[in-house]
Amino acid sequence: MDEELRSLTERLRGESGGGAVYERLLGTEEPDSLAAVLTAPGQPLWARELAAFRLGLAGDRRAFEVLVLLLNHRDPPRCASAAHALARLGDPRTARAAAALATNELRVAYALHPVRLLTELRAPEAVPALITTLRRRLRPHDPYRRVALACVEGLGALGDPRAEPVLTEALAHPALAEAAVHALARIPRQGRPRKPRIPRPR
Repeated sequence: MDEELRSLTERLRGESGGGAVYERLLGTEEPDSLAAVLTAPGQPLWARELAAFRLGLAGDRRAFEVLVLLLNHRDPPRCASAAHALARLGDPRTARAAAALATNELRVAYALHPVRLLTELRAPEAVPALITTLRRRLRPHDPYRRVALACVEGLGALGDPRAEPVLTEALAHPALAEAAVHALARIPRQGRPRKPRIPRPR
């Protein structure tokens, strides 16, 4: 069993209380039965999540809308499961949706998993979205350091030279400096490599 699916099923078993409906959604091999849960009225959130997750792993694009909603949920485990399924769904709309969520300042508290998903997708939207999100996080007293750190690490993994200016700015932030050094070291340079230094406090 997929490890993320194992984690999700354990969480949703407790949330749902188990029972026949839960076991049916977990065991069915009929995509149409799962898809019906996504549109039927009165379905609990756990049922929609389980159905969407299983459809996402199967590459069934009917799960896309529900998974995107869960990607921006206030509950981090739901976000993580949705990101995992979206990364495997193969829907061309996914990167654009993740970029929109990552750069939405009204929902920045929930941007961590969209940022990580963009890094995993390595789509054209990823680098511009991560640069935009990180630049906003470099404002004084910004409280979203986990989001900023995910952006720094993601930009390092993507290794795009366009990220060098904002990563250089991140060196001045103690919580991000070490990660920014490593990220900058992963960006290809013309000529002789130069190892960035963490600024010393004055």
